[in-house]
Amino acid sequence: MMPDQKDPSGMAALSICEALLLALSDHNLLPEHEIEGVLRDAAATHENAVGPDEVRQTHSAVAELIHQIIAAGSAAKRP
Repeated sequence: MMPDQKDPSGMAALSICEALLLALSDHNLLPEHEIEGVLRDAAATHENAVGPDEVRQTHSAVAELIHQIIAAGSAAKRP
């Protein structure tokens, strides 16, 4: 997670989304590769964002966080 994260609404949204994705996986409603696809799509949206440098830097940080979440999930699946 980004160490300078201080936005309570953003942190809450991230926690809720993570819980929802885990529940979808736990209850076999969405396979893990589909969940990873959702996360990759979200990251791509932020990677392709346009705007002033500050806006693009924020989107880049969001994309990096999503990639860290994907990597953590992949690492957790390894024996």
